Amino acid sequence: MIKSILKNIITLKSLRKFFRNLTVKTYIFSISFLLLLSCEKAPKNEIIESSTSQKTPFVWENATVYFLLTDRFNNGNSQNDLNFNRTKKTAKLRGFKGGDIKGITKKIEEGYFSNLGVNAIWFTPVVEQIHGSVDEGTGNTYGFHGYWAKDWTALDPNFGTGEELKELVEKAHQNGIRIVLDGVINHTGPVTEFDPVWPDNWVRTNPQCDYKSYKGTTACTLVKNLPDILTESNEEVEIPISLAEKWKSEGRYEQEIAELNTFFERTGYLRTPHHYIIKWLTDYISEFGIDGYRADTVKHLEESVWAEFDDQCEYSFSEWKKNNPDKVLDNNDFYLVGEVYGYGISSENIYDFGDKKVDYFKNGFNSLINFEFKYDAQKECEFIFSKYNEKLQGGSKHFGVLNYLTSHDDGSPFDKERKKSYESATKLLLSPGAAQIYYGDESARSLIIEGTEGDATLRSFMNWSEINSDKNTQDILLHWQKIGQFRNNHLAIGAGVHKMISKSPYTFSRIYAKNDFSDKVIIGLEMKIGEKKMDVSSVFKDGDILVDKYSNKEITVRKGSVQLNTPFKIVLLEKK
Repeated sequence: MIKSILKNIITLKSLRKFFRNLTVKTYIFSISFLLLLSCEKAPKNEIIESSTSQKTPFVWENATVYFLLTDRFNNGNSQNDLNFNRTKKTAKLRGFKGGDIKGITKKIEEGYFSNLGVNAIWFTPVVEQIHGSVDEGTGNTYGFHGYWAKDWTALDPNFGTGEELKELVEKAHQNGIRIVLDGVINHTGPVTEFDPVWPDNWVRTNPQCDYKSYKGTTACTLVKNLPDILTESNEEVEIPISLAEKWKSEGRYEQEIAELNTFFERTGYLRTPHHYIIKWLTDYISEFGIDGYRADTVKHLEESVWAEFDDQCEYSFSEWKKNNPDKVLDNNDFYLVGEVYGYGISSENIYDFGDKKVDYFKNGFNSLINFEFKYDAQKECEFIFSKYNEKLQGGSKHFGVLNYLTSHDDGSPFDKERKKSYESATKLLLSPGAAQIYYGDESARSLIIEGTEGDATLRSFMNWSEINSDKNTQDILLHWQKIGQFRNNHLAIGAGVHKMISKSPYTFSRIYAKNDFSDKVIIGLEMKIGEKKMDVSSVFKDGDILVDKYSNKEITVRKGSVQLNTPFKIVLLEKK
């Protein structure tokens, strides 16, 4: 039944592909056409366990994506904490701290993500990083964050092994969780005494981007000493000598070359720099069965590169499904979400460089990260919800957003001092669109770390000790869990139609109805503590038994209303 439902759900990606195929040559696959919560504290009881409904299909428009820095989340294997003699003293929070793939898997097995209602995990790149350190003026820095690739074809041992990544994906899938890797095509890692610059037919080392035009954003280096891949190049190139020698020393040169030959013969692509990297990144799909990529620095590459990347992602995903029929979760397309820095929902499907406008949704993307949400979150819930409903619903719109309030490189998050954790959960998780939780949002992990400089303050190790021992932290987490699970169980939250029922007390409905699947809920915010009455006649009928999933109380609809007495200002109503 679920597979039948999913086959008939029209995805944003199906629409985007229809438009793209009008102008872009691609491998053609089968395409289907067609909120302000006052900061009251949560109840002082134990952290709840997941009660995720198995009847709810998954759609990316309603995804709750948990974003974490692999090195900073959980140390599952202390034996891999030191590699490649990375022993120099670093500036604060600019060296490896031990988090790894195994650590993520352990938290999946413990139910941490399921209890939070998370149905997708995105973690920072795990490919092999530069071996040396970079002195950025604040002290030595290693590539703990994963964005300084040395070899896209290998995992960095600090993060783990291929066997561990395979186990992570399998454990996630067994728990209904999708895995999104972080893909970098724009640049190599910095040059160090141990990491030579790639050949000049592969990279440029100047000029730096001035962001004043399309070319001033794409044909340039992001910062000093971050060699930029010549993604616009049509010149065929050989593997860099340093990389070839590395493969030979590891005994896998012949295998890598044979695989490259097969790839280029199948695709007919020229052997240009970005085509090599596309091959290397899509290998993680065909080998491990990952479900999506978060694409890094999207606007710094030509949009045609992303269209080709998406084609090969879809090909690899299809091949993996064909080769692993017993492991296929559903019929969703491969998910591609992009970081177009500065993009906001108000731009809908267009990003404007000033001298050129680009529709990334016609060039590979399901969704873009929404940099506008943290500003919208400063306003009342109805403003946010109605605005996002208008932007995302109806018509021929073919774009999606991933909303966030905190990130690894956003120095001005919505709640830097962690004084609005309850409000953050309410607004983020109940807004239309997909939601991105940054690790520690749900536990008020501090974003102000003394002695750090720049984005290091956003990247402290996960505050497990506070989660395990501090009652205030546990109360905050419980609030995130309740709303997160409610969101996960109801497509109507992120993907449905929003409609205000009452301004005071503030209540609203969300209804999702596509093909053979429907879902409907009513939510109340800013409610009175104690006795409360809600008009539910627009969604539920007399005699329906409803459950408030925030207090776990059952009530029956009578004369179009429900009455309940709870010690909370929030009500999450679903039909029993």
